Amino acid sequence: MTRPLNEQLRTLPASPGVYLFHGEDGEVLYVGKAKSLRSRVRSYFRHSGDGRPGIARLAGRVAEIETIVTRNEVEALHLEQTLVKHHRPPFNVRLRDDKSFPYVAVTIEDDFPRVMFTRERHRPGVLYFGPYANAKKVRGTLDVLNRAFRFRPCEGPKPGRRSGIPCLDYHIDRCLAPCVGLISREDYGALIDGVIEFLSGHTEPIQEQLERSMRDAADEQRFEEAARYRNHLVAVRHLLERQSADRPSEGNVDVLGLAVEDERAAVQVFPLRSGLMVDRYAFHLEGVEDADESTLIEAFCLEYYPGAPAAIPPLIVVPPAATGLEAVAEYLSELRGARVELRAPARGEKRRLQELATENARLALVNETRSREAGRLRRIEALEELREALNLESLPIRIECFDVSNLQEASPVASMVVFRDGVPYKAHYRKFSLRSLVGQSDVAGMKEAIGRRFSRLGEASEGEFDESFSALPNLVVVDGGKGQLSAALEALGEAPETERIAAVSLAKREEEVFVPWSSKPVRLDRHSPGLQLLQRLRDEAHRFAVGYHRQRRSNESFASLFDELRGVGPARRRAILNHFGSPERFLAASVDELIAVPSLPEKTGRQIYAQLHKTGGA
Repeated sequence: MTRPLNEQLRTLPASPGVYLFHGEDGEVLYVGKAKSLRSRVRSYFRHSGDGRPGIARLAGRVAEIETIVTRNEVEALHLEQTLVKHHRPPFNVRLRDDKSFPYVAVTIEDDFPRVMFTRERHRPGVLYFGPYANAKKVRGTLDVLNRAFRFRPCEGPKPGRRSGIPCLDYHIDRCLAPCVGLISREDYGALIDGVIEFLSGHTEPIQEQLERSMRDAADEQRFEEAARYRNHLVAVRHLLERQSADRPSEGNVDVLGLAVEDERAAVQVFPLRSGLMVDRYAFHLEGVEDADESTLIEAFCLEYYPGAPAAIPPLIVVPPAATGLEAVAEYLSELRGARVELRAPARGEKRRLQELATENARLALVNETRSREAGRLRRIEALEELREALNLESLPIRIECFDVSNLQEASPVASMVVFRDGVPYKAHYRKFSLRSLVGQSDVAGMKEAIGRRFSRLGEASEGEFDESFSALPNLVVVDGGKGQLSAALEALGEAPETERIAAVSLAKREEEVFVPWSSKPVRLDRHSPGLQLLQRLRDEAHRFAVGYHRQRRSNESFASLFDELRGVGPARRRAILNHFGSPERFLAASVDELIAVPSLPEKTGRQIYAQLHKTGGA
């Protein structure tokens, strides 16, 4: 703390802006905005508090107050959103796992834009639609849209592949082959405009156009072409079957429903486009303790809408208790480039829809409570079953599972995944690049990985301390049979403080569990919670190991490709990677793009392009 807290409170400005509460270690605990920083921040530290029970807990942890003055409240809102995204403060309301929500992205700045599934939303020159709550539904939508519009499914900023021959998608009528000039840039752009119009909710023009094209082709006896248009029309109409309401007078509206229970909150979004309720999205909020409905709706809007400004409707219907959202409306209006209104209707169809959305949000909370309780009971049952079946001293609260992955003798790696209370604890996952492995031996690789993991139990120095390695598991699970179990036991025997750690192995074929105290495997019922927990551990360790192995092989292959390129030394390699940002974009680069790399001569750029084509490097 740079100054006493009382002194910091006395010197607060009365201007609008953003305030950050820091803890004793400097971590950001909370980020907020205010019309007057002085009055708003001081309210947290009054003896009476500001009426919210959780504020006393927050105020007791604040060691330093940082303020940033802005010109107005809307500007403060922009800054607050940026800081919350960056710091992820524990006391701020936030969308649960919002980084992983799926979007539909249209790369509008490409000559031949792509329409693709994505989970990121910050690339310039990309138009985003979403976020959506169901990734499977998004992929299904894209599949139907591809059948109807036949946009290119290939990756990269430019269509096609280096062979110059149309791919299979063209031959199965899933692409119009812009890579070989079978559709002009203008015609392809019109096709993408249709996709954007469809994703924006304007579906009638697309249906009318397809039906008109089908009839024209049939009248001119081009029956195969008419059949294709018919199939595309059927696909589009099938996609629209999920729409559950038709209210032409309502226009483009998002209806928000909110339900709050203790530390949890659920939001339901009913998007109406041209009067059609095109879907229903369900989201959950974290960090909602003691927050009122206005705060929750504001936090939701600030996380949900900025990712796809083109999808913001002119009207957002909010619950009646959500008030004081004028700054949020101004902020969303700036993002959309047109006026956005947040309103709680008092009567009529919009009020009925808002009540329906609220009821759905309440049911979502009830269902999640039931699901979480059922999952908790099943995890307890699984842990109890493992303790009994494996003769463990205590309940296996922390379980670590190891797996080895290699291809022949290339890039051997191992993984360690951690389950705590029966659920993945991903912050404690670790991966190992195996150093001493000679030949293709999973047993030797397992011994090295477990030995290296438990050799770090006693480390306590600041530079080498690892929270995951310092924790003792109740149970170690290895993927394999008796050989892998023996290697694990041998490695455990060489490490200190591991006498009471139990170890078992799980063999894939028969799902047998081998234990040290018996020559025969323990057989658990295939449907038992205990075996299913072990299988989840084993599968997760395998997934983590295979992912790391592929990453290692990709990096090594890319490094070896650079080694084979004449005229590319370490300095030019760094320049190329800094310019393109990823190996994939470098390999897909054109001659002009290679020539544009800073500090790379034109002649060298052309040589690199020729070498990549000759060797088939892309």
